[in-house]
Amino acid sequence: MAVYTHVSPLDARALLQAFDIGDLVDLTGVPQGVENTNYLLTTSRGRYVLTLFERRVDEADLPFFFDAMAHFAAHGLPTPAPICDRNGNALQRVAARPAVISTFLDGAPRMAPTPAECARLGAVLARMHLAGADFPRERPNALGLSGWERLAALTRPQSDRLTPGLGHLIDEEIRFARANPHSELSRGLVHTDLFPDNVFFVDTEVSGVIDFYFACTDAFAYDLAVALNAWASHNGDYLEPQAAALLSGYQSIRPLPAAETAALPSLLRCAALRFLLTRLYDWLNQVDGAVVAVKDPLEYQRLILRHRCVGAL
Repeated sequence: MAVYTHVSPLDARALLQAFDIGDLVDLTGVPQGVENTNYLLTTSRGRYVLTLFERRVDEADLPFFFDAMAHFAAHGLPTPAPICDRNGNALQRVAARPAVISTFLDGAPRMAPTPAECARLGAVLARMHLAGADFPRERPNALGLSGWERLAALTRPQSDRLTPGLGHLIDEEIRFARANPHSELSRGLVHTDLFPDNVFFVDTEVSGVIDFYFACTDAFAYDLAVALNAWASHNGDYLEPQAAALLSGYQSIRPLPAAETAALPSLLRCAALRFLLTRLYDWLNQVDGAVVAVKDPLEYQRLILRHRCVGAL
């Protein structure tokens, strides 16, 4: 989450006229996150989330994302539901941006997750993969290998501004990713952005999984690698107890096939490259006036170097 586009109370009141969810009480921007603009929308009937879709989201993909959330919710997973207006439309337009109002989920993220919390997340991720196996729609991963190559080309001329040798490292990792495809692994509907700030807890239980706007069809093991990098690292240091707990929780629900276990070390590098590139692009292309914390690309450089040295789980 973040705030790139500013929405006024007048804008929010105009939007709410098309809905039956009450009158505006409060509108508060949510600065956490990177990709889209988000507001906590409080009405006389409750709390909701207003999302405006920004740079990397193609409006044509939004029905897929909305259906993905509904699919997971139908399988008993704690995901938000888009709210339709009186005409049955979820997709709206606010401040010249495509937008949606969705249900609010109680809880709070664990930004420094314990092994026990990682295990809980692992189990939920496995349930998502089991549910995602029979999702009837497909969407290619726009931030798969071709997307990494595009971002590498865009950032290469300035990458060494951040640290010397970064461009060379990226070139090497692009070559590694080309040589280690994961197209033959089991695939289905996946999240691909399951960071701690996208998961809420109430007490010890996962109460919400949000931000499905990178959802796509890809390998389950790749999605697992994204989560391992996100949940089992701190400032680029890989935290073995958290990683082991997440894997244990995952396999308590969905045991990994041998091919996925064998592929995980290379997928950890590929997943780290993806976020190194998107963070680097955002660092080089900061938006004036945006209320957003730009995340450190070098955290993922350090993870890549760790995964290179270890070479195995």
